Amino acid sequence: MGCPNQQSEVAAVSRDTKDCSCTPARSSLAFMVNSEISAVLAVMRRNVRWGFHYTTDEDQLDHPLIKSFKDIRKLVFLWQHQWHTMSPVVYLQPFLDVIQSDETSAPITGVALSSIYKFLTLEVLDLDTINVADALRLIVDAVTSCRFEVTDPASEEVVLMKILQVLLACMKSKAAVNLSNQHVCNIVNTCFQIVHQAISKGELLQRTARHTMHELIRCVFMHLPVLCDNNQDFTQGGKSHIGDEVSIPDKDPTSASKPHDNGYIGSKIELVGGPLNLSTDMPEVKMDHETTGEVGQGTNNLVAEPYGVPCMVEIFNFLCSLLNVVENVGVGPRSNSLTYDEDVPLFAFGLINSAIELSGPSLGHHPEMLALVQNDLFHSLMQFGLSPSPLILSTVCNIVLNLYHHMRAKLKLQLEAFFSCVLMKLAINKHGASYQQQEVAMEMLVDLCRQPGFIHEMYANYDCDISCSNLFEDLSNLLSKSAFPVNSPLSAINFLALEGLIAMISGMAETIGDGDHQISVLEPDAPNLEDHESFWNVKCDSFENPECWVPYIHKMKHVKKKLMIGVDHFNRDPKKGFQFLQGSCLLPETLDPLSVASFLRYTSGLDKNLVGEYLGNHDRFCVDVLQEYAKTFDFQEMNLDIALRVFLETFRLPGESQKIQRVVEAFAERYYEQSPDTFANKDAALLLSYSLIMLNTDQHNAQVKKKMTEDDFIRNNRRINGGDDLPREYLSELYHSICENEIRMTPEQGVGFPVMTHDNWVGLIHKSRQTAPFIICRSGEQINNKMFAILSGPTVAALSVVLDLVDQEAVLQTCIDGFLNVAKIAGCYHLDDVLDGLLVSLSKFTTLLLPMSIEESVLSFGHDSKAQKSTVAVFNIANTYGDYIRSGWRNILDCILSLYKLGLLPAQLARDAADDLDSNSEPESFRSALASPVKPALPPARKSLGLMGRFSEFLYYDTEKPAPQPSEEEVEARKRAMDTVKDCRIDSVFTESKFLQSESLLNLCRALISASHEDENGAVFCLELLITVTLNNRDRIMLLWQNVFEYIANIVQSAVMPSTLVEKAVFGLIRICRRLLPYKEELTDDLLKSLQLILKLDARVADAYCEHITREIMRLVKANAGQIKSHLGWRTITSLLSITARHPEASEPGFETLEFIMLDGAHLLPANFVLCVNAARQFAESRVGDVARSMRSLDLMAGSSVCLVMWSREAVVEELETALQLYQDIGEMWVRLVQSLRKVCIDSREEIRNHAVVLLQQCLTSLEGIHLQDEMWVQCFDLVVFPLLNDLLGIVEEKSAKEYRNMEGTLTLSLKLLSKSFLHSLPCTSRSVSFSKIWLGVLSCMEHYTKVKFRGKRSEKIYELVPELLKNTLFVMKSMGILSPNASDGLWEQTWLHIKPLAPSMQSEVFPDDESQTMVAGALPEVSPVVQ
Repeated sequence: MGCPNQQSEVAAVSRDTKDCSCTPARSSLAFMVNSEISAVLAVMRRNVRWGFHYTTDEDQLDHPLIKSFKDIRKLVFLWQHQWHTMSPVVYLQPFLDVIQSDETSAPITGVALSSIYKFLTLEVLDLDTINVADALRLIVDAVTSCRFEVTDPASEEVVLMKILQVLLACMKSKAAVNLSNQHVCNIVNTCFQIVHQAISKGELLQRTARHTMHELIRCVFMHLPVLCDNNQDFTQGGKSHIGDEVSIPDKDPTSASKPHDNGYIGSKIELVGGPLNLSTDMPEVKMDHETTGEVGQGTNNLVAEPYGVPCMVEIFNFLCSLLNVVENVGVGPRSNSLTYDEDVPLFAFGLINSAIELSGPSLGHHPEMLALVQNDLFHSLMQFGLSPSPLILSTVCNIVLNLYHHMRAKLKLQLEAFFSCVLMKLAINKHGASYQQQEVAMEMLVDLCRQPGFIHEMYANYDCDISCSNLFEDLSNLLSKSAFPVNSPLSAINFLALEGLIAMISGMAETIGDGDHQISVLEPDAPNLEDHESFWNVKCDSFENPECWVPYIHKMKHVKKKLMIGVDHFNRDPKKGFQFLQGSCLLPETLDPLSVASFLRYTSGLDKNLVGEYLGNHDRFCVDVLQEYAKTFDFQEMNLDIALRVFLETFRLPGESQKIQRVVEAFAERYYEQSPDTFANKDAALLLSYSLIMLNTDQHNAQVKKKMTEDDFIRNNRRINGGDDLPREYLSELYHSICENEIRMTPEQGVGFPVMTHDNWVGLIHKSRQTAPFIICRSGEQINNKMFAILSGPTVAALSVVLDLVDQEAVLQTCIDGFLNVAKIAGCYHLDDVLDGLLVSLSKFTTLLLPMSIEESVLSFGHDSKAQKSTVAVFNIANTYGDYIRSGWRNILDCILSLYKLGLLPAQLARDAADDLDSNSEPESFRSALASPVKPALPPARKSLGLMGRFSEFLYYDTEKPAPQPSEEEVEARKRAMDTVKDCRIDSVFTESKFLQSESLLNLCRALISASHEDENGAVFCLELLITVTLNNRDRIMLLWQNVFEYIANIVQSAVMPSTLVEKAVFGLIRICRRLLPYKEELTDDLLKSLQLILKLDARVADAYCEHITREIMRLVKANAGQIKSHLGWRTITSLLSITARHPEASEPGFETLEFIMLDGAHLLPANFVLCVNAARQFAESRVGDVARSMRSLDLMAGSSVCLVMWSREAVVEELETALQLYQDIGEMWVRLVQSLRKVCIDSREEIRNHAVVLLQQCLTSLEGIHLQDEMWVQCFDLVVFPLLNDLLGIVEEKSAKEYRNMEGTLTLSLKLLSKSFLHSLPCTSRSVSFSKIWLGVLSCMEHYTKVKFRGKRSEKIYELVPELLKNTLFVMKSMGILSPNASDGLWEQTWLHIKPLAPSMQSEVFPDDESQTMVAGALPEVSPVVQ
């Protein structure tokens, strides 16, 4: 045989690679076909075999292959106008004959394949072409049966590549929908055979074959969603590999390649001279014609109809069977070309993954494909998941991730098994896994955590299912532990685990949203411990409606927690376990077999040894429990060996024969009850079950040397079926099942994650029939709180550890975002303990609490990104979730204090809303307290004007040295630090405190108080913040007042020297009172009473701040005088004002305040009248101010009497009893007023003294409208008038003229006061029993005053004034009939006894003899009293 022309081959290959996307015109098809015929003939002529006919024997007939080409060539140009009616089979057949001929060489076959490829890619065959279905199927049949001679390896590989191209082009063609199920299976089978053959070929062919296989799978399975959309009937077609019976993937590699009964032996590629020897162990894609249809025509139609689900089922089963072959080949010497390495499973998994990706959820809509995924595929995934190859593990994880995404609702238990037995086991290194395996498993877990709803579905479907493990809790603990480095730097595993935790937290936070809304959480009703409910019978009305399933899972989670405690008790002592469960109302008060059986059957975590012993016990109750236990199993349509595995997988078979007998009897009875067609009676099931257990022991016990053969097993079970034999095939199947897979009688020992054995898998598939539906969580906000309680602690701990050890910017930001998400969830569900712990952790990373100098701290903070991010996060939490912060406020304040000491806080921090209105009147030091750190307290505020004082001040400033200029680095660090503080919005923490919840606000205030004990600067700062918070919460002042007042009182009362802290406390207290009085009427007395603290100040402290205090009191009074109603409040105010009367700086504002109150009676009240009068007296007596101010003070006192008149008139309209009480009160106030004036009347200053006497006279004689009782006047003379005259007389007699100048004038005024007040009060006093005493007192005073001497001489002025006053008085008394000779009380005699020494002729002047007689006769004229 000749060699092909290599250039023609290269040209052909290059031509084949061109893919024209446009469809040629019909008129050019003839030329295209002619061109391809020429190409094939040209290559054939170069071959010695074919060229012989043209050179040696012209008469010899052409070879049929050549002749067919020539015949078509004669006709093609005749069809130019008839192409639309021509069947493509006509002109394609010669090419297909060449492909199928075993006489052609590789180059010839290759060119023919290229021609077919060209027709396909140029869309010569489209859906409108006549007989396109037949043509496409002929192409597939021909190519899959391609035969050619092998001339050299290169040509062979070219042909194989062209076969792949043509088959792929067939599937990608628009007309591919006309291919039958069988043809699609043939295409896939042929491509796989080339893949298999390419192992020994070149790299290019291997890669091309694998790529083509992937493309074919994609082409096939991307059609599945379309079929689902078209509602294709999924109940038809395809051989049933699973059926309804629980089974395990077939381990017999030969079973996948058995010939079909209809004679079809699969696709075949033969190489004449060098044929392919396909391994008989390789699986094939088969269409079983006997099982895909019922009979005859139905079968043919199913195979011949356009491809759909049946072929996809076969292909998917074929892909799964590839993994079974790999498993059975195992690791060992090469027995064939397909050995166990990572390449083959990777290839198989890659194909499966492509099918899953393109099928999506549609894969689970077909029962047979779903069964393949649930059983065959997942079992392989479980096994290969523990492969030592990280690449295989990665591929397996990708498949599982896709399955979770598309089909999780139908793979509940399979996913649980994979997570528990593979991923978590590898991630925590419980399988001796390599670091790479551990990393891959961790990456998979993190990818899962990033899936929306994953964590919520884990919690709802597993943690809240009593028969499942706590996957969410286990995952949380695993990630938390894995995030902690163990005696080593942080590794990729640590970072991955952290990412997983953050993904879980982020998943919860995303369900909450950004709003500050409250989330309604559907909580279960509190379990009624008095009512028993069968927990295994609790049902959910709807697993799709959150209003149904959320309360259901909460309830089941509560039950599960109780069950786990009961399980722990049971595993130590079954009796105590039952007692606990009865006490928890999970089991009835009186145990019954069904309840105990259900507990043993459906509760996970029980010791299988104890369960087996309990079930095998001979006690009658235990026997009944065993019967009920067996009834919980569903053995329908299940082989005996599978049923036995499912039954024995739930407990350990006891060792005693009697116990074994009881257990097996219960099993056999239940199996026969559900499968009566298999056995004649239940004894047959019992005997065969025993036989299987004995076979299992025989085959898998190492101590048994001679193993039972299949014939032995069959012989041992003769005539057990009611005297008849069971089918040999049935017994043979049971025998091989037991031999190949042991029934494990001893549970797997191990701590932590479970081991998935063969029996466990069988039990899992059975259990999946009965498990609760998978809950799809579209929004998990209703269960976030329960999950967060599990996750928050481990997450915060892990974040703290990682944040402490890393410096990378991205990781830092990730950790901070994690902290903020934790805070978001904690705030949403009001978890204050979580927020407090979060703040404790974060505040440590701010570096603000480290003991360093100011320069070092600023430099460190300005260059530390971690510290800056942590600080911003702390205040972000404070501003956003402050409502739920409790003890964490102290950590926040510690950070604020540190920033304050570093001078990084803004100047206007914590200004409340009204500060701008009155800031100009604040003391300068008070207003600037928050602008910068507090400097050491200077000497008292009062300036020292002495020489020594100025010298000391000079020395003080001389000792200060200029501060060094900061470096550029320090300036830049401070700028960055300031920018960070600006981002923190610290001021909002306090100005927005009015929106905090009450408990949080109270904790903030307590934290401010406790944080103020560090040093004075910090105490001042905290006090100002405390005052700001108080003022911003005036509506809730009652909540804060007690704590605030006690703290300020402690400062004020403990102060012995002036200091900034005391200053802040005093002025802050006044500021609070001034700002709150207009809004809190019920708190007025308490607020004003608190100002009494100022009265308790140490003298030195009070002196230093007296002026400022007084001015603040003035502002308070002027702003709130109308709100002060009580005597207690005014007493505090007047007490403070009275103190200022003798203070040089404070007296002026003090008097201004008092004048504001008293002038024109503007704010005088019965409650403050006496207090204000006394205060005014203090200012009148004070010598600090000028005389004019004292005079004004007296005027205020006298002017206040107007109010008495006004109040007296107002009392007229009151009821009699009330009016009398008011008159009494007014009289007492009048007495206190004149008493106060009397005290000023003895002032040493003449102007003040005389003015006071005059005003006193006015108050005694000029108050019309005041109703004074008689006793009031008596009291007035006793307490005011007589003591005043006596005091003045005593001053004249005792004091020197230098101290009291011009006392003569004062005595004169006082005598006039005496006379006029006596005459004014005469109508009242004359009725009093004390009248004689008063009258004689007046006479006595006048008598004494006439004897007064000034510089040794009597006062002529007084001496002349007294008789005149007496005469006037006597006339009035005479006219009123008060003084007469006929008086029986001796008043007449006593009067003249006192008067005669003063004026001997006075009696005759006032009472002449004739009048005396007339008066004796009793004719007294009526004379009205005269008061001058």
